[in-house]
Amino acid sequence: MNVSSANVTVVIEYRDSFTKAVTKNVIVVVLCISINYINAGLIQTFRNHQIFYMNPRYILFIHLVINDMLQVTLTVMLFIISYTLYKINVSVCGTFILLALFATENTPLNLACMAVECYIAICVPLRHVQICTVNRTLMLIGLIWATSMFSVLPDLFITLATEPLDFFHSQVFCLRETVFRNPYIIRKRDITYIVYLVLVWFVIFFTYFNILFTAKTASKDAKKARNTILLHGFQVLLCMATYADPLLRSALLQWFPKNYADSLFACYIIIQILPRSICPIIYGVRDKTFRKYLKRYLLCKMSHQ
Repeated sequence: MNVSSANVTVVIEYRDSFTKAVTKNVIVVVLCISINYINAGLIQTFRNHQIFYMNPRYILFIHLVINDMLQVTLTVMLFIISYTLYKINVSVCGTFILLALFATENTPLNLACMAVECYIAICVPLRHVQICTVNRTLMLIGLIWATSMFSVLPDLFITLATEPLDFFHSQVFCLRETVFRNPYIIRKRDITYIVYLVLVWFVIFFTYFNILFTAKTASKDAKKARNTILLHGFQVLLCMATYADPLLRSALLQWFPKNYADSLFACYIIIQILPRSICPIIYGVRDKTFRKYLKRYLLCKMSHQ
């Protein structure tokens, strides 16, 4: 997934005025702080109530929240760096890019796992306790990270093997393409994106339609799970828009040549920031159990102020 996002071509080809640059940076910083503040409340609610520790659904959810906080923080840092420092050391940039890629690629995999958990809970309820255990959930989270590392780390190894030593001491504008620039990396990335796209969407469609058929004759919980899968699908759709980032940039340049920089900034907000604001809606507001404990946490926090 391409974390170079909107600020990439904006800064290189279409430099913003000082006022517009400050406005954009203020917007992304405010959104980052707001999302991380809300997610921190969700994490604190999870930590304070042991009931969530034994539920695979909430374990996967809180992993997604932590992952989103990491992803938002890193992409916003890269955005700000592109306007302030402009160029940084290749090794530092590569570290930021790798961490951001791990977090970005974890998101659709985590959402697919949460969709499967919903499917098992609704369509195979008698076996849910046996299949979805805490230990298996933790192993699944480890597998998510292993899959992302298997996808991302070859970029590092190819770069280390093909680039001269001086390159790692040079200064570059911090993008995935400027650090991991070998043509084989681009081909590998395209293949990986296609595989991710097919597998994750297959899981989303499979679980949604199975829950949909169950919901026609089953309980209110099944219908709620169906709506949750829909929200997951929308979130995955936004997250996976980053797969089409190069094509999207070319299309925006053709469609909006005079407002190219602003169009890319809007895409950055929609693709990188907006998906990370959906998690609090799905579980912080819609989930009855989590909402109850979240209210207690907020009321307790307000009473101590």
